[in-house]
Amino acid sequence: MSPLSPAFLRLNLDWLTILVGVLTAAAPEEGCALLLGQRLPAALTGDLLELGLVWPCLNRWEPQGERRQRFLIDPREQLLAQRWARQQGLTVLGSAHSHPASPAEPSATDLALAVAPTLLVICSGLVGAGEDSAGPLAGLGAWWLPGDAAAPLALEIQVET
Repeated sequence: MSPLSPAFLRLNLDWLTILVGVLTAAAPEEGCALLLGQRLPAALTGDLLELGLVWPCLNRWEPQGERRQRFLIDPREQLLAQRWARQQGLTVLGSAHSHPASPAEPSATDLALAVAPTLLVICSGLVGAGEDSAGPLAGLGAWWLPGDAAAPLALEIQVET
């Protein structure tokens, strides 16, 4: 994947529903998933990341008591997803996880543990408790982590019905 920053994340409504369901089902712990898809070049608007599959994962953070604020995807699960994605003509675009009690923004821990460049999607559990709760994207944020200590870049999320 090119380290240049994409501008958009596109997914269909079915994948959005599955993604939010997977991430929120783990509450009060952080839920997590890998995001498989394709990067499509778009010279005028910036590259597009197209989500093709949500790969649900177990939160393997240790100690288990810290899983309300931390997540870890088993490296063996990541390798399995990468192999499968390659066979399907897809790539691992990045990961998604929930913040049950905080905003849909990358935390300092998220930034420290991410292997950039990568896509990071965060689903906040605060929807309905002060955050904007309008529409299917309520409480969801997509970020591109470019690496080299650069600040994360918010991506526009496009939902196809």
